[in-house]
Amino acid sequence: MVSLYQAQQKIHPRSVQGVFARWRWLMVVITQLVFYGLPWLEWGQRQAVLFDLGARRFYIFGLVLYPQDFIYLTALLVISALSLFLFTAVAGRLWCGFACPQTVYTEIFIWIERQFEGDRSARMRLDDAPWSLNKVWRKTGKQLVWILFALWTGFSFVGYFTPIRDLSAAVLTLGFGPWEIFWILFYSFATYGNAGFMREQVCKYMCPYARFQSAMFDKDTLIVTYDAARGEPRGARSKKADPKSLALGSCVDCTLCVQVCPTGIDIRKGLQYECIGCGACVDVCDNVMDKVGYERGLIKFSTQNAMDQGWSWAQTVRRIFRPRVLIYAAVLWSIIIGVGVSLWLREPFKVDIVRDRATMARIVSGGKIENVYRLQIMNAAEETLSFHLQVDGLPGLLLASESEVQVKATESRWVSVQLQVPYDAAPAGSHPIQFHIEARKPIGSADAPVVGHLREKTVFLIPR
Repeated sequence: MVSLYQAQQKIHPRSVQGVFARWRWLMVVITQLVFYGLPWLEWGQRQAVLFDLGARRFYIFGLVLYPQDFIYLTALLVISALSLFLFTAVAGRLWCGFACPQTVYTEIFIWIERQFEGDRSARMRLDDAPWSLNKVWRKTGKQLVWILFALWTGFSFVGYFTPIRDLSAAVLTLGFGPWEIFWILFYSFATYGNAGFMREQVCKYMCPYARFQSAMFDKDTLIVTYDAARGEPRGARSKKADPKSLALGSCVDCTLCVQVCPTGIDIRKGLQYECIGCGACVDVCDNVMDKVGYERGLIKFSTQNAMDQGWSWAQTVRRIFRPRVLIYAAVLWSIIIGVGVSLWLREPFKVDIVRDRATMARIVSGGKIENVYRLQIMNAAEETLSFHLQVDGLPGLLLASESEVQVKATESRWVSVQLQVPYDAAPAGSHPIQFHIEARKPIGSADAPVVGHLREKTVFLIPR
């Protein structure tokens, strides 16, 4: 039998201490505090961040967004994409190594595994050992904590779409709806499978970012690099030995850089698409250099140009601000500022106008021509507002229905509106008109302050 697949050896990353390890754990803490903490924050009398799909409303602190605000989601995706391009052009797979959910949860799951089974060598010995009571309880305990953590993660995820306090009450009574059960289990299974078992396979084979990252790199992109000119030829030696007398480079061939790599690559072979730029090999190599008394930086974050031309760190950093990076940054900040201004100037309500399809135009008592419209008024404010309706665009055009409409906080309401014009006010055909909608508070006050004003265009039909 000839296997079509290469045999995969299980990767047991070794624990490491250093600058980049601390940065990774700082990002783990920050991202998880945000993810698990946001659903529990309150804003006024509601959950601060809630995506209420049933009511088609999305609450983000003081913002109340409707499906009609989809443009902001588009802007968010564009900002995310440009940020990814910018960070990649500057420092390679910075996102992958420090903030990607796959990396973050893998770090957490490996930490849990380490608490039960020990560090790399102990885990490898335990895997090779025959089954015993010690092995059973360590493996079972690890799996149980993994499952509980994954379930908590799935529960928190669903808490962004179903009020998490209601979801917590449902836990006690097992009153989950079918969709809540499905998504909690689905997200829990995804977390458990990806971070517990697939780990580096997701980064190497499933994530498309690893495949097209090289298109965003250039010779001035900061990447994890091995200084072959300094390190080769590599070889073991006594701590007291002079490497020059032995015709050896600085690399002692300890292979610790391979042992700490979460994807199991040897960075000494050069840049590889599997490298996620986490810097674990940099930390462990610096620790080894300290122990043998050599200068740090055999493995470091640098650029291809800096390595080839022997630039200093200051020269390398200055080259980061090249035209490509400046263009990415300018476009990114332009979009961020534009979105911020748009949100700042955004009216606290929206109005959709729909013509009544049952009656396009009709003649009513008094010989007037009437058109019927349906207005959907969406109040995006956190308080009840009164909306005053006016129309213009045709001689004698008047509003034949109520002109004052009240809509409760963060709710929407459909209103039927009749507009009339004298029979001979305009020739037959379609005529543009405008609705003027003012939002006021408090309710019932004629001189109440105006908090928003919209103009919406539509047409008035006059039959032949």
